[in-house]
Amino acid sequence: MSAILEVSDLHVGYGAVKVVHGVSLLVAQGSVTALIGGNGAGKTTIMKALIGSLSQSAGTIVYKSQNIGSLRPHERVNLGLALVPEGRLIFPQLTVEENLRIGGIVPRAQSCKGKRHEEIYELFPRLHQRRAQKGGTLSGGEQQMLALGRALMSAPDLLLLDEPTLGLAPLMADTLFAAIEALQRGGMTILIAEQDTPRTLALADRAYVIENGKVAFDGAGKELLDDPRVREAYLGISEQPSPIQHNP
Repeated sequence: MSAILEVSDLHVGYGAVKVVHGVSLLVAQGSVTALIGGNGAGKTTIMKALIGSLSQSAGTIVYKSQNIGSLRPHERVNLGLALVPEGRLIFPQLTVEENLRIGGIVPRAQSCKGKRHEEIYELFPRLHQRRAQKGGTLSGGEQQMLALGRALMSAPDLLLLDEPTLGLAPLMADTLFAAIEALQRGGMTILIAEQDTPRTLALADRAYVIENGKVAFDGAGKELLDDPRVREAYLGISEQPSPIQHNP
């Protein structure tokens, strides 16, 4: 598969505080790629740099063979990038329907807004039931559905998901992962940062382990599930040597 996104030697920070130090990664067209790592590792900072809400101090971000490092966020969205941010950030005083309409205002989405609405309500029937309800009155899981639906309204080619199940009840997390799996089956390219490491690695074609703002190592998702470093650091499973067997 060809790469839809290529990040090379990316450096990003907040003023004088440098957070991401030389990250390089590839996202293949039609794949699910995961970023895993602990709190403060730099995953959210990478996502913000990709969508353009944070400027990189060095490195390149190439999307569809175009260097997009100088583009503003709305320009990146119109090229087919969409971010579902950590914390959802929906418009609480607007209804579900109005939140979704805002997601579809970019020029690239104009020709398919009606179809997108139908697809999102099919993916999340609960949003259809609450379409006239204000976003701020929804549960946390419903707000996350709305944030994902709003991003899908922009007709993205690459969907960036930053901690989509953070703080959700298990049943809601199941619903979100089922939706992500449905999008994957439909051919959506996804880059996901998520702390549910086992589930994310089982879903991902490729994963990058982020530690202290750097790529510590990477590999196929299912292979990393069996990697002793991942099992100990992120699954809490310590690989103990087998006891020595003594013959009587």
